[in-house]
Amino acid sequence: MTDVSDYQPPKVWTWNKENGGRFANINRPIAGPTHDKDLPVGKHPLQLYSLATPNGVKVTIMLEELLALGHSGAEYDAWLIKIGDGDQFGSGFVSVNPNSKIPALMDRSGPVPIRVFESGSILTYLAEKFGALLPTERAARAECFSWLFWQMGATPYLGGGLGHFYAYAPTKIEYAIDRFAMEVKRQLDVLDRRLAESEYIAGKDYTIADIAIWPWYGGMTRNNQYGAAEFLQVQEYKNLLRWTDAIAARPAVKRGRMVNRVMGDPSEQLPERHDASDFDKVGKAAG
Repeated sequence: MTDVSDYQPPKVWTWNKENGGRFANINRPIAGPTHDKDLPVGKHPLQLYSLATPNGVKVTIMLEELLALGHSGAEYDAWLIKIGDGDQFGSGFVSVNPNSKIPALMDRSGPVPIRVFESGSILTYLAEKFGALLPTERAARAECFSWLFWQMGATPYLGGGLGHFYAYAPTKIEYAIDRFAMEVKRQLDVLDRRLAESEYIAGKDYTIADIAIWPWYGGMTRNNQYGAAEFLQVQEYKNLLRWTDAIAARPAVKRGRMVNRVMGDPSEQLPERHDASDFDKVGKAAG
């Protein structure tokens, strides 16, 4: 090991905000709101409060796929939550998601509004609500859910683990980077082997499993997420690359990636989405 630390954990941990690095202003060891702020409500029953992180993109892709399938009830308003500014700690947002994480969804189509938080839960809720992108046959449904929950459990190693220590941590720690790089490489191999035998993650059909996994692992293999593509030698995973490119070419995926995006190419940014015609405002055909 090339890094040596003389740090020893105290008997009782105390919060030192100065050790928070670039996320010090939004990370804290308690829950609940920091300020009063109502959430806006648009004209559609589905109100999404989010940001175009991989978890946020899952839901906007799902909604655009549902609309592409002809489910007009999936029309939605997408409101931008600036997590760097602490919008997720406003009282209105906390009432929708007490965990203060994006994405969060309110379904106002019934007599009583329904809140849904956690991206995998939102995907499942929408799939069941509209009867789409989730198999109904028992074995196929089980396979889909297995991969959906695989993603929910696996990607903290990618984002919170490798992404944090490789790209964001104020100090490069060899042990931490090696630990998480090893696990992410194993995950990439899991997906590559699966996609050697199956066109899509859960089988022959495109499902919420693909929608959940693609923003994270497609981002890693093609968009150089965390600047780690060369470090992880992602070009080795040919089947994963084939699947990544096929998903990226879907018109609904192209549209979904644009919603609530405020970084990168301006021609791919749609900070808020309230109508399908909003895509015309970015000056680019959306598929």
